[in-house]
Amino acid sequence: MASASDDDPRIGDISEGTVLRAILARTAPAAHSVLGPGDDAAVLAAPSGSVVATADTLVSGPDFRAAWSSGYDLGWKAAAVNLADVAAMGAVPTGLLVSLAVPLETRLSFVEQMADGFREACAQLAPGCSVIGGDLTVSELLMIAVTALGDLGGRTAVTRAGARPGDVVALAGDLGAAAAGLALLFGRFRDGETPIAVDRSMLDAAEQRALDVQLRPSPPIALGAVAADAGATAMMDVSDGLALDASRMADASGVTIALSTTALDALTGGIDISRAIGGGEDHGLLATFPLGTMPNGFRPIGVVTDRAADGVLLDGEPIEHRGWDPYRDWDGSL
Repeated sequence: MASASDDDPRIGDISEGTVLRAILARTAPAAHSVLGPGDDAAVLAAPSGSVVATADTLVSGPDFRAAWSSGYDLGWKAAAVNLADVAAMGAVPTGLLVSLAVPLETRLSFVEQMADGFREACAQLAPGCSVIGGDLTVSELLMIAVTALGDLGGRTAVTRAGARPGDVVALAGDLGAAAAGLALLFGRFRDGETPIAVDRSMLDAAEQRALDVQLRPSPPIALGAVAADAGATAMMDVSDGLALDASRMADASGVTIALSTTALDALTGGIDISRAIGGGEDHGLLATFPLGTMPNGFRPIGVVTDRAADGVLLDGEPIEHRGWDPYRDWDGSL
């Protein structure tokens, strides 16, 4: 956080109104907003008549370490993980509601950086979406709670439950890079059990990219609607690891998802397959498509078969459905 100065006061030394004005000065207009921030509630247009809604909370400790993430990183990531859930339903993100609980000693500049992260993540990943409201309070722990809204644009929502035998299993986005970034943080940037600031000069290009995917994920948000329009039969955000999330899709659809090591190797950039499919937080899109309908941006990684004893197979063999668990993985047990 920034050093103390009259230009960068602690949250505990200024009013809620001052903080809110600083945040709102950094938000961009939402293209879908009928009434934006400043009233008791925002109003969004919903041309399709259906609204997709999702929520996620990032808490200091189980979800991030302040020594490793800037305010900008946290704003970006909190936006990205929620935008990905909207996209996974085949919808276009339209607005974010952000509730912040911040310690009293937090500097105003840190909160402003979070607002910048939210704005830029929306601008780059989901143009037209923006922060449209939220809440602010104080807490001993830093917490960021986001509700994301989206519009289906007349599409039928794509759920996890529609995969059919014969479909192609495909992935858009990163695989394994976020897990590699997390392992890097725990392996290189701790003094005993205490996280220390990241020194990027110590990292090569591949390590820097892995760190970026962990701290500032860039899910392929626009491809959610593209996949729906192409006829995706099932889709979900890969937040908890491919093995675990694929098992959830298989169970919901009553099928088996058969993955190929050869296909996955082409996506991981040399990252160990076990880490790539067992780690989480890449926030790619896992989808199934009828043969011949997979759109550009997705890459085939397997096929859907009739339900077998196991929901997920790798090269014909069962695999452990071990995935991302913040209560286990954030303590360094990678």
